Amino acid sequence: MGLHFQHEPGRGAVRERTGLDATDIRILSAVQKHGQLSKTRLAEIVNLSATPCWTRLTRLRAAGYIRGYHADIALERVVDVTRVVVTVSLTHHQKADFDRFESHIMDNDAIINCVATGGGIDYVMTVVVPDISAFQELMDELLSADLAIDRYMTYFATRLIKGEQPNLAKLTARKPR
Repeated sequence: MGLHFQHEPGRGAVRERTGLDATDIRILSAVQKHGQLSKTRLAEIVNLSATPCWTRLTRLRAAGYIRGYHADIALERVVDVTRVVVTVSLTHHQKADFDRFESHIMDNDAIINCVATGGGIDYVMTVVVPDISAFQELMDELLSADLAIDRYMTYFATRLIKGEQPNLAKLTARKPR
């Protein structure tokens, strides 16, 4: 049991909560915050003996709750980049239009984040490129790719104020009724 997603036609997923207990949440929170940990260190953080903790972690991995482990690289210390937030509205709103757009952007590693939204804008994307000319090349490519883009707006990021994962423990906490 656990979280699973039920697909809505043309629009992301709907979350349905089933079966994760408080210990599972503590384990997921620990690996979200610290990445890969030794069996002993994870058990200490979660306040559970090592073997049952590792068994639960293995089960959570196998069930697909942990997609991978990543380093949080201080990008600004490695290379100068231009970060752009782009809102996109499509001309038509058929499932095939959304699928074509989403499939196309999945193959572009300059687009690091894309969220489908409701309302007047269909997508909000975050793009990271070396410079403005690379951003313009990307947009020219998207516009010429027959993706039915009606309009887009760009917002050049001047600095990243906050970029974190959500607090899993708070999101899953039950409020008393």
